[in-house]
Amino acid sequence: MHYSIAILIIGLTLASYSSNANKPIAGDISHLISKEVFISYHDVADFIEQSPKVTITVMPSKADIDEYGQHIAKTLTGSDCDRDGVMDDNKTCNAVFYKLWLKYAR
Repeated sequence: MHYSIAILIIGLTLASYSSNANKPIAGDISHLISKEVFISYHDVADFIEQSPKVTITVMPSKADIDEYGQHIAKTLTGSDCDRDGVMDDNKTCNAVFYKLWLKYAR
């Protein structure tokens, strides 16, 4: 019984490693942004502003419902700095910019 669980765990671990091997290193989007494009950004704020935008639906707050009624939809739009289709926080955007800067500034 314990052997079959161990084999299952090992198999799942190996499958996870092989599926991650095809993904580019997190935050390294140099295959999407050339050096010429990167050096056109004035600073990290410009990089974030020029990044693709992603809109997500979020739950409205009680104040939103009180003001606009029960049938309200609320969305947030933000930057997708690592170009993975998910809205990124400032920390992620800074990390992506820094990795590109390390690669292209040398």
